[in-house]
Amino acid sequence: MSKDVLAFIGGGNMAAAIIGGLRASGRPADSILVVDPGEAQRDKLRAEHGVRTFAAADPALATASVVVWAVKPQLFHAAAAPCAAHIAGALQLSVMAGIRSDAIARATGSQRVVRSMPNTPALIGQGIAGLYAREAVNAAEKATAEALLAPTGRTLWVAREEDLDAVTALSGSGPAYVFYFVEAMMQAAQEMGLSAEQGKQLALATFAGATSLAQASSEPPEVLRERVTSKGGTTYAALTSLEASGVKAAFVKALKAAQLRAKELGDDFG
Repeated sequence: MSKDVLAFIGGGNMAAAIIGGLRASGRPADSILVVDPGEAQRDKLRAEHGVRTFAAADPALATASVVVWAVKPQLFHAAAAPCAAHIAGALQLSVMAGIRSDAIARATGSQRVVRSMPNTPALIGQGIAGLYAREAVNAAEKATAEALLAPTGRTLWVAREEDLDAVTALSGSGPAYVFYFVEAMMQAAQEMGLSAEQGKQLALATFAGATSLAQASSEPPEVLRERVTSKGGTTYAALTSLEASGVKAAFVKALKAAQLRAKELGDDFG
């Protein structure tokens, strides 16, 4: 990725995660500028990363080859209006939920739009982001988008923009599902005589170990599950109870509800 100027519209957690990774990889501070109305956030970004910051849209935006949109979806149109005169020549990379590429193209004057759906583990470099590029985005620009997001974790391209709704349901909202199951395991630990802290340690280590094992193995998750499920054993008892309660079906239904809500947000904001 070249050392052209990068402009971030919004300087919150996701923007800070990307900026921190880029600075750690050697990108010069003066090649990054951030527009954010929050004085405290601007002060924090300057102190931690040395980047240039602005309280509002500034002509300096015209020097940016890439504009990263990291504002709350409901604030996008208000944020884009004063920026539009300066950024039409830039690649637009969105990390916002619910704002479709058509809306970004109209608001910025650029057809070169890449949408990204990251998740919160990006804050520690362990995230995964679904990516979609409009037809006007070339291969080099797609590579630029990947390089910008590399410090936050993995990337996965989808061919259709509507597929980002499924990405949102699976990985965008996914960390909350993991935390939900950890909470349940902590509750069960206490009900079975362990402490909440013991339950937390056991649950987190189990999730981390199981996902690492699944990533390292060539076997599908079904096979890995079967290998630790002896008929009549403890795991069998637990999984039989889950199936009897319809947990898998309810979980699939929940993911589809999240996908539908992502589409509705796109309809509302996009």
